[in-house]
Amino acid sequence: MKILIASDHAGFELKEYIKSSLSAKFDFIDLGTNSDESVDYPDFGKKLAAEIENKTAEFGIVICGSGIGISIAANRNKAVRAALCLTEEMALLARKHNDANVLALGARLTPVQTNLNIIEKFFSTSFDGGRHSERVNKLGC
Repeated sequence: MKILIASDHAGFELKEYIKSSLSAKFDFIDLGTNSDESVDYPDFGKKLAAEIENKTAEFGIVICGSGIGISIAANRNKAVRAALCLTEEMALLARKHNDANVLALGARLTPVQTNLNIIEKFFSTSFDGGRHSERVNKLGC
């Protein structure tokens, strides 16, 4: 599975760890940033969203310090349904009920192993469809 991944400086270390830890399971397309030097999270959230819209990959991961700012930036694009997930249960529900296609993570809020577990749960869960499809359609995505 191809997964786009992008972060700001606060998420850089986690992004690199995710890629090295899960590269056997996922084919990551890294959209930056490429260091821990200060950058603006909206630039990377928007960059990943544009690649989702262009169908470079169906799914993505965005990371900043809290996960909040970069998820807001990504969600500005109608092709994206980014969900900030702090627990495995949130990841499960984001996929099952909301058909989220971008996972947002907070590098400074969630332990590394928990983030890896969240990623595994998010990408191993399918959208339930049914009544949830009608609700997702109302989002205008």
